[in-house]
Amino acid sequence: MTRFALTLEFDGGPFMGLQRQSHGPSVQQAVEEAAFAVTGENVVMHAAGRTDAGVHALGMRAHVEIARPIAPFRLMEALNALLRPAPIAVLDCVEVADDWHARFSCTGRAYVYRIANRRAPLTLERGKAWQVAKPLDAEAMHRAAQALVGRHDFTTFRSAHCQSASPLKSLDRLAVRREGEMVLVEAAARSFLHHQVRSMVGCLALVGMGRWREEQVAEALEAKDRQALGLNAPPDGLYFVHAAYPGE
Repeated sequence: MTRFALTLEFDGGPFMGLQRQSHGPSVQQAVEEAAFAVTGENVVMHAAGRTDAGVHALGMRAHVEIARPIAPFRLMEALNALLRPAPIAVLDCVEVADDWHARFSCTGRAYVYRIANRRAPLTLERGKAWQVAKPLDAEAMHRAAQALVGRHDFTTFRSAHCQSASPLKSLDRLAVRREGEMVLVEAAARSFLHHQVRSMVGCLALVGMGRWREEQVAEALEAKDRQALGLNAPPDGLYFVHAAYPGE
């Protein structure tokens, strides 16, 4: 068996999420079916993280194991051909060691959340960003975000359906900046709780709109109570950007 590491880009709009679901299409299902068509093998894909329905990826890492001899470039080209017209692309494919695991070897994950801060309806960005019509104060959002950096109990920002054993997480970076009409929220950590990024973005947006004081983000964190959450941002604007591994 040869283990191949894949780098995936996908539009999450048509899918129920990355992981296989019983109630609709998933990215994992599409890749595994394409791999079966190439190799005739029942391939299982393991990914660096899970994404909800509607969440996108620019650089999701995953791996598959294949018995049939095949070159990485040939596998990448074949998968891309068979994945069409699904909005999934294999950007890179390399052989890795048998003990390299897309999820368990990962030492860091990074996301970006895109907020389209404008009144006019979205056309090209529809489904690719969260539209907020009211002007946002990105600098206030950034200041408020710093209260969340570090190791904390993120119960307030955790989905009720989260399967993580503990609400304790170390957030390495949470930064907010404006690029024209787009407000970008960048988050990095070893791992995240279910809905953590979307929940943090929702509360920061309340600060940006002037509906929350900057200090209320820290107060919500301290509450350790999901009821203290102000807003959970929609999945449209969330992108998995990067997975880090030792030696890369």
